[in-house]
Amino acid sequence: MAAAGDGGGREAACGHDSYRSPLASRYASPEMCFVFSDRYKFRTWRQLWLWLAEAEQTLGLPITDEQIQEMKSNLDNIDFKMAAEEEKQLRHDVMAHVHTFAHCCPKAAGIIHLGATSCYVGDNTDLIILRKAFDLLLPKLARVISRLADFAKERADLPTLGFTHFQPAQLTTVGKRCCLWIQDLCMDIQNLKRVRDDLRFRGVKGTTGTQASFLQLFEGDDQKVEQLDKMVTEKAGFKRAFIITGQTYTRKIDIEVLSVLAGLGASVHKICTDIRLLASLKELEEPFEKQQIGSSAMPYKRNPMRSERCCSLARHLMTLVMDPLQTASVQWFERTLDDSANRRMCLAEGFLTADTILNTLQNISEGLVVYPRVIERRIRQELPFMATENIIMAMVKAGGNRQAAAVVKQEGGDNDLIERIQADAYFSPIHSQLDHLLDPSSFTGRASQQVRRFLEEEVHPLLRPYESVMKVKAELCV
Repeated sequence: MAAAGDGGGREAACGHDSYRSPLASRYASPEMCFVFSDRYKFRTWRQLWLWLAEAEQTLGLPITDEQIQEMKSNLDNIDFKMAAEEEKQLRHDVMAHVHTFAHCCPKAAGIIHLGATSCYVGDNTDLIILRKAFDLLLPKLARVISRLADFAKERADLPTLGFTHFQPAQLTTVGKRCCLWIQDLCMDIQNLKRVRDDLRFRGVKGTTGTQASFLQLFEGDDQKVEQLDKMVTEKAGFKRAFIITGQTYTRKIDIEVLSVLAGLGASVHKICTDIRLLASLKELEEPFEKQQIGSSAMPYKRNPMRSERCCSLARHLMTLVMDPLQTASVQWFERTLDDSANRRMCLAEGFLTADTILNTLQNISEGLVVYPRVIERRIRQELPFMATENIIMAMVKAGGNRQAAAVVKQEGGDNDLIERIQADAYFSPIHSQLDHLLDPSSFTGRASQQVRRFLEEEVHPLLRPYESVMKVKAELCV
């Protein structure tokens, strides 16, 4: 994903003797890797040249049906070796592919790229790729939300100790905590959809965006230039194109794209950090396969490696937004070429990283394991402090003491406050009520009702457009 002329066409060595991006070789899905592949890019270039020629023919330029058919027949006939050799000579990737396409379309050679600039194929292809990449991510994010919604619904009533500052706080439920994760992801899916739907085509604009070359082709007919732009935009499946461009579409679009991906990264990092902390508390675990090894030295360990991978990759995803921010800020006048090499990396890596994260998080969310007895034990350790404050005060007034916290924290003992109350005749009038007073479900407020209302009113309507792809299982490469 870059403009012409930056000399970026050297073929990477194959096999195990050269660096390959782990995103492509180890983590991301085949479908996302294909969208950012050379084949998809250069095939789209050829498609754009065909659409341009078809529209120019319709508007009266001397282009024959035979030339159009020749281009159609060779959209997939790409000689990558020839293109690489041409680029090595020309130092210009677009012209290298113009020559390569013309080689297999000799009759159409004279009308390929007619009136266009390199950014006609480069930028418009990038926008098509971005749209397609969003179309791959959105169902994956929807599936993650759906799996977590099922988890939250099933455990809407299961009390658990809440934490603020990672210190024991008022009780919540396992399902309610999961809804905190879901709410962030719902914001992400709305943001991704908004940016995807707001993508505009660059269109047919010429070298500095003035459409001068096309105005010359159509002998000053302003209306036909407008029609040409509209026709190619519609052929590409975009509802509208930019009215104003320089040589490129504004690089602020790339900022928006990577900003929403970075926001998704932040959400996933928070979710997977929570899972890692809960795994340490032994309240919750990510899936652990029968043949999986937790640690080479300590096989009994259940390391949350998938959540750790998500956090690791999410950090990378969050930092990528700095690239388009810097790039957009230094695009002098109608454009400079110092965007090209940078964009080849950051846009592809953003989507491949997001794709990996969502594949992994879906896998995690499809197999989360909850340990209710561990959760219950922790509640029993902490609940007396919350539930019996009034009883403690009465105990102090009656001449008792409130040293339970010291026993737990300094001596490592169990919280035996309730046993003390049960053994104290002073509290005999409420002994029969203690079980009710200490029922954890009475300390979770409206958590259960909030879960059900949130899922019904906000989550399920948001997922409805993705119902047809909801059953797809996540496949991890490693």
